[in-house]
Amino acid sequence: MQTANTRDRTERILADLVRIDSTNPELGGANHGAGERELAAYVADVMRDIGLEVDHWTPAPGRPNVVGILPGEGDGRSLMWNAHMDTVGVEGMDAPFEPTRKNGRLYGRGAQDMKGSLAAQLVAAQALKEAHTTLDGDLLVAAVADEEHKSIGTEALVDRYDVDGAIVTEPTDLRLVRAHKGFVWIDVRTQGRAAHGSRPAEGIDANMHMGRVLSRLEELGRSLSRREAHTLVGPPSLHAGQLRGGSAPSVYAAECRLRMERRTVPGESAEAALEEVRGILDDLSAEDDAFEAEAKMAFDRDPLDTPADAPIAAATRESLAHVLDDEPAPDTGASFWTDAALLAAAGADTVVLGPKGAGLHTTNEWVDLDSVAQLAEVLAHTARRYCTR
Repeated sequence: MQTANTRDRTERILADLVRIDSTNPELGGANHGAGERELAAYVADVMRDIGLEVDHWTPAPGRPNVVGILPGEGDGRSLMWNAHMDTVGVEGMDAPFEPTRKNGRLYGRGAQDMKGSLAAQLVAAQALKEAHTTLDGDLLVAAVADEEHKSIGTEALVDRYDVDGAIVTEPTDLRLVRAHKGFVWIDVRTQGRAAHGSRPAEGIDANMHMGRVLSRLEELGRSLSRREAHTLVGPPSLHAGQLRGGSAPSVYAAECRLRMERRTVPGESAEAALEEVRGILDDLSAEDDAFEAEAKMAFDRDPLDTPADAPIAAATRESLAHVLDDEPAPDTGASFWTDAALLAAAGADTVVLGPKGAGLHTTNEWVDLDSVAQLAEVLAHTARRYCTR
């Protein structure tokens, strides 16, 4: 059960974290975002005060990672807690960096996504140190850059550290997430021929050709929704995210470009998703000699699928039951993507667990303070179970 001391610590650190602007410079709009530097310096200082060994480096200019290490004293399993420091932008928010407490909630940019989780990680590490806890395996407390854009922080992290298990503390309402979807961004281009609008015999309308593609993609999307759903994350999906074509109303469009997103489920590959789209283009080309198009993969991330009996899942599940003093809710999956997939791909059994809250990426973001304190206790309890033989 949580203590008043744990609640006070998590709220104080969380408030400090929210006060620091760490908007991702790729997402911060006109101001380009402050980045993670000031927040990383604060986190590194807290880690040193706790007594952790601190590794503070920059995977990209101005984009730091911080890792605090509690070395193990035996041959037990190593564990990483992972939270990102960057936030999305603050457009439309009146006071995004003024933490406001109301009805057991703390409001502010990043409160739920995911500074509450980062505060919980720091408090959990402090609790272990103050209790003089001896772990057989190493514990790594990671605060990473750029999850909200392209995850350069965790990409650099897995190149630098090799761990047996990991908990990514994205908000999950204190439910254990063992699986989530991946995604693929696919760029489709239809080729036309520019001509004045008064000369239809000379022009080929790339926009009209893209319309055919969109119609077939809509059919594919309906087909995906009818496929056998993954037990935890449901069926795959797709949508047309960005569309651009044509130069003027009175000119036949020489080309049209689409960036679509395909959400993948465990067991699917990005390459297979791309081939589905290329198959549509091949069919359309076979139907019309004037149809010309191509599809290329722009960016992709794999899904997550951790077995129910993985040691990290079992230890986290048992810790939830212990801290909540109740049988935890069944394991679940998530439709969103997290850095957990990168850790899993690097060989770490990985789950996702974070606090309760709402409003992430909106103007009214908040996190439940009791759940942040509970998360800290679950993390500490899990480390004791997982890292000790």
